[in-house]
Amino acid sequence: MPNSVVRLGPSKFLRIPAEAVIGAAVMIALPRRPRLVLAVVSGLALAAMTVLNLLDMGFNQYLGRGFNVVLDWSLFGDAESYLEDSIGRTQTLAVVAGVIALVLLVFVLLALSMVRLSNVLARHTGIATRGTLVAGVVWITCSSLGLQLGGVPLAADSTATALKDQSHRISATLKDEAEFRKVAKVDAFGNTPGSQLVPDLRGKDMIFTFIESYGRSAVEDPIMAPGVDATLDARTKALAKAGFHAKSGWLTSATYGGSSWLGHSTTMSGLWISNQQRYRTVMASDHLSLTDAFKKTGDFDTVGVMPGVQKGWPEQKWYGLDKVYNAFQLGYKGPKFSWSTMPDQYTLQQYQDRVHSKKPADGKARMSLLILTSSHQPWAPIPKMVPWNQLGDGSVFDSIEKAGNPSSYTLTDDTHSKEEYGKSIQYSVTALTQWLERYGTKDTVLVFLGDHQPNAHASGNHASRDVPISVVAKDPKVLDKIAGWGWTDGLRPAHKAPVWKMSAFRDRFLTAFGSTPHPKKN
Repeated sequence: MPNSVVRLGPSKFLRIPAEAVIGAAVMIALPRRPRLVLAVVSGLALAAMTVLNLLDMGFNQYLGRGFNVVLDWSLFGDAESYLEDSIGRTQTLAVVAGVIALVLLVFVLLALSMVRLSNVLARHTGIATRGTLVAGVVWITCSSLGLQLGGVPLAADSTATALKDQSHRISATLKDEAEFRKVAKVDAFGNTPGSQLVPDLRGKDMIFTFIESYGRSAVEDPIMAPGVDATLDARTKALAKAGFHAKSGWLTSATYGGSSWLGHSTTMSGLWISNQQRYRTVMASDHLSLTDAFKKTGDFDTVGVMPGVQKGWPEQKWYGLDKVYNAFQLGYKGPKFSWSTMPDQYTLQQYQDRVHSKKPADGKARMSLLILTSSHQPWAPIPKMVPWNQLGDGSVFDSIEKAGNPSSYTLTDDTHSKEEYGKSIQYSVTALTQWLERYGTKDTVLVFLGDHQPNAHASGNHASRDVPISVVAKDPKVLDKIAGWGWTDGLRPAHKAPVWKMSAFRDRFLTAFGSTPHPKKN
């Protein structure tokens, strides 16, 4: 069995497995009791490898990487929550029960199958011995000559190779944990005094916004791009009429398809946070976040608006946020849109009413971090824009949610996924830029970007990890500071616009706006 959906096909199973040939030879030679023990152990091992292969297939399809047996168990809770939000609690419980039953069935049936096969070998030793020798000779011949069927080698050692890959993955994970702890202690701006951080942005209304799953595919895929690009161009013109101008480029995200927090923390930390262990390491460190840099100046109040946060969020301390509004603190009374707790337009209006319209009492400026969620998979149903003065408590979205497509519309069809994903990005970009057009001031500086590409159902199986990023401001001096970056004018980055690793953004941003490096070394 391959470890990705795209490689799955009949030719993968029309092969001679070396492990089966060797296993048969050993079984034939063993007495009854050790033979049965080996058969059971082999069956359980084969079942474990089958489950790991299936997990690899799922993770490659949705997160663009294989399953990590050290780090990824915690993600199953998130997967269950996502399913519950998408298809309902009853169906989710049925799916979870079905998966558990299937896994147990695989272990039981493969163990019993191996016992049965070992008994067949023992009853027909002569035929089994000749058959094993023939299979071994054929395997060696096919391997030596490189014979293939449909581009797939006839001589296979897939299970041994997969086991080797898993062991290397575990070893690399443990080694990476130790090495990354050392890397995280090194910080180019770790000892920079607050007075020397972002001096060119003092007094600005600074806003960092992540748009969920806003990836390069939205801008360049032939199915999604026409609608998204038209929206970006139209919103660029609308903002220009309001006095705002933008520059846009590309960042390569540390994650793909999900685990948005890895993209958020990579952008803000300047570190490549590509797995959960790295994330935990950074959250427990004093490595300077970009948001905390504003707090450290002493000239900014800091606030976060997080409609996706539905439980305790201790990361607030690392981000340096004085106040965080979660999903339960924004007064929303309307329907959920699958996973998304509330439409982005509502979130932005609440941000305006509760935060942006109020000047800090201490006379400071403000730095805000917003995480928008309406473009989260499964992209059905999708909210629609309503008049800003009719948002109220969100009940206005009841009819829109009921009239939308069910989550199954995209979960079972890749074309639908692409189409609806593109519409969700259009909605989120429109909501954000209309908010800026409506409520932005001469001091507002908006940085917005995607956290990662959407999963393979929307972005395809060979998509890059790039996401768009834009800086928008009225003050021309702000964009002059980043003129050397070579970014594209407007909200739509050109195909050949510069591509940076997402982890490079923090230091480039701090440097561009006058921060002085004072390194903190390991």
